[in-house]
Amino acid sequence: MSGRLIRPQIMSRTHDYDNDINPPVIERNSNDGGRFKRTEHPYLTGLPCDPNGQFLEPDTPPPPREEPANNDWTPFNGPAEFMMADLLYRKVEMSATNQNSLYEILGMMMEKHGESPPFANAKEMHSYIDAANIGGVPWQCLSATIPGDHGPETPIWKRKSYDIWYRDPNVILTNLLSNPDFDGEFTYRPYVELEQTVDGEEERHWSQFMSANFAWRQSTKIYNENPQQNKDAMYCAIITGSDKTTVSVATGQVEYHPGYLSIGNIHNNVRRGHRNAVVPYVFFAIPKADRRYDNDAEFRKFKRQLYHASLSAVFESTKPAMSSPVVRLCPDGHYRRVIFDFGPVIADYPEQVMLAGIVQGWCAKCTSFPESLDDCEHALPRSQDYNETLVSLFAAGELWDEYGIDDDIIPFTNDFPRADIHQLLAPDLLHQVIKGTFKDHLVEWVGRYLVLIHGKADAAKIMDEIDHRIAAVPPYPGLRHFPDGRRFKQWTGDDSKGLMKIYLPALVDLVPTDILRTFSAFLDFCYLARRTYFTNTTLDQLDEKLQAFHTHREVFRTSGTRPTGFSMPRQHALSHYRSLIEEFGAPYGLCSSITESRHITAMLVTNQRLDKLAALETDYVARKMLPPPPNTSLKKSVNDDDDNDDIEVWAVDNVDIVAGCVELARRPASGYPSDLNVLEDHISIPGFALLVQRFLYDQLHPNSFLPSEDIHISALPSPRGHVKVFHSAIATFYAPSDLSGRYGMYRERIRCNPNWHNTGPRRDCAFVVEDDTKPGLFGMSVVRLHLLFSFKHNGNTYPCALVAWYDRYGEQPDPDTGLWVVKPDLRGVRHPQPFYTVIHIESLLRGAHLIPVYGPEPLPTTFKYQHSLNAFAAFFVNKFIDYHAHELLSS
Repeated sequence: MSGRLIRPQIMSRTHDYDNDINPPVIERNSNDGGRFKRTEHPYLTGLPCDPNGQFLEPDTPPPPREEPANNDWTPFNGPAEFMMADLLYRKVEMSATNQNSLYEILGMMMEKHGESPPFANAKEMHSYIDAANIGGVPWQCLSATIPGDHGPETPIWKRKSYDIWYRDPNVILTNLLSNPDFDGEFTYRPYVELEQTVDGEEERHWSQFMSANFAWRQSTKIYNENPQQNKDAMYCAIITGSDKTTVSVATGQVEYHPGYLSIGNIHNNVRRGHRNAVVPYVFFAIPKADRRYDNDAEFRKFKRQLYHASLSAVFESTKPAMSSPVVRLCPDGHYRRVIFDFGPVIADYPEQVMLAGIVQGWCAKCTSFPESLDDCEHALPRSQDYNETLVSLFAAGELWDEYGIDDDIIPFTNDFPRADIHQLLAPDLLHQVIKGTFKDHLVEWVGRYLVLIHGKADAAKIMDEIDHRIAAVPPYPGLRHFPDGRRFKQWTGDDSKGLMKIYLPALVDLVPTDILRTFSAFLDFCYLARRTYFTNTTLDQLDEKLQAFHTHREVFRTSGTRPTGFSMPRQHALSHYRSLIEEFGAPYGLCSSITESRHITAMLVTNQRLDKLAALETDYVARKMLPPPPNTSLKKSVNDDDDNDDIEVWAVDNVDIVAGCVELARRPASGYPSDLNVLEDHISIPGFALLVQRFLYDQLHPNSFLPSEDIHISALPSPRGHVKVFHSAIATFYAPSDLSGRYGMYRERIRCNPNWHNTGPRRDCAFVVEDDTKPGLFGMSVVRLHLLFSFKHNGNTYPCALVAWYDRYGEQPDPDTGLWVVKPDLRGVRHPQPFYTVIHIESLLRGAHLIPVYGPEPLPTTFKYQHSLNAFAAFFVNKFIDYHAHELLSS
């Protein structure tokens, strides 16, 4: 192939980074009345075997794991030392300087009792962690050089040696496969899952990677390569990701280019839960040269080829196991004959360009032309065979200009069986949808549109109004407050995600209908794409929203905001989402946000120590020396009712899976009268005591033909016990699409505080279930909490909420935003007042987030978000506050 440079030579340079480490078609119906049917792969079945690879008889129990005694805390001397090291180094990430100060203080305190602290200083603690012979994989180094004789006139970048630090993927894969923490959330066999619908039809589900087409197809290929050898082996797809990043440190901006590794058998929620299922395995070399080489074609070519040569060399140890099965221990304690395969590759667009060997501006998945990416109906899928055929027929210039192929790049996947980089590139919600389409495109285009239509001065006023509205959004658990609107210099992924939740209502009455509908369709697409599982119905909805987005975004073309159209690779990538979901399962399990979250820990020694501590904890738990840890995705105690704590959302593990459950906080608030009538005066809501009596009557007479409103006050029961008041309640519900616990459970705190953070009352809203047979707001209402309390009567405790009701405005969501509108239920002719009732706390489903319908008039510059729920006549019910709310309100 003409024009290719010889790959840089990769030479092993042994470097013992840690001397203490020695790397070591069948159908099943589920137990749900036959609603789901699973068809498992008939050939790569993942049958258990013994350590020699001999298959076991059915129902043979796994052999006992070789484990130390249940009182062996090696390398630590006891539980206190491990827990101290784990807390300071892994959980709170305390600096070495602060650790030394802490040990000095502990030393002074313990010296009086003739004792000493667990460690003398941070260095000693690190030595204990480094001594662990579990979990860590040593870092090694490869040296890359350009072959040939290089004289003094040769550019220095050609004479340099480049270091690639890596950890043996074969050892990492062995550790991942054997981790008992993944037991129960690990799939050993590709499958197809069908759901029996109410119409008697069967609808396919795509969720985990092993439920999708790629795993099934590759398993069949592997079997056909050598049926006798590969029959009943276990398919294991290697998931990789890489993302060049810049870290600000004291010495300036430092570039890193880490790579990450996982496996497709592990369930998506485990990868997203940061439970050591995504492991940094490589730091790519970042060649530097003098500025005069910034645009040097040969230097740029070398950097791309070095990248692929590095990947090929690092994964060389896994290559034999891609053709012949190897015996590996699995999370359930059984051995299996495992055959590896390259699976999805997670990468942002610039990295996709380098991985796929294409020209910037072209698509790595299909042959759409860069000037017409928004019209890709007749494009063909790219493949390595397609590329090789074109390379054999055309010169380099034609390949570059006419086909978008950079023939200087030999993708690393060419060196491995069955691997085609174009097929492996996965969807990327973070960079393609959230950062790319939303933040870089749509939000930016709104600003350009306003300048184009209104001029700079008036556009600035409108943008200021948008910012005021964003700042006026009522608070909600986990929602970032934007006091200055969207005016911040450095956007992060969390900034984009937070703004997506609240941006659309801020545009109403300030931009045309088509712009509102563009955002509405795009946000629906985004939230649908983030679901944990998909059916053909969901995929059809995804296509429908994408088509609506394409239709309404034309307003930016016709207005002159985007006169050249929408040929942008990240937006074009959305057109591939349906096929990629069918190939790889739910995109949320493959998003680059998973790998980006590891950037902060992707440092050689630090990462190795973190892995060791995590592995030690898993080992100690398995030996019942420590209790199972709670999910630590978010650091918050559910029993903490501290109203001054800003972290209000938790991911939880150890609870039953329920659709929704709301409970009062654990501790009552102080300073409230316990007598019902005195409490009525205290909260200044006349008739409160009567509302409680009516509530109690309804509870005691659930089958009464007469409602409590028709019962004379003298016949209503009166609570006999003391009243307790609470400032919050805890909603627990099943929301696997959100940042949830291991089994998809999620918790949030609903506030009802008369003086929250000393800023005045915070009285949150919630959904009340009225008819659970009806979908969305047809079966629910929105209420605002005004008092959370409980009382006892005849030995029974009644947890309650005093609520003000909202009425649904119209029989359908607003056509421009797709959001339901509600307005306060006010009653009375001369002086309308909120309609209050007392309801049982179990009537609540979860919190609801309302955003004002601001109207055409500008907000006062002094307006505070704390007053928003009191100051407006109508509100949007925000289905974009989280993915569970979107699914709930879109049904």
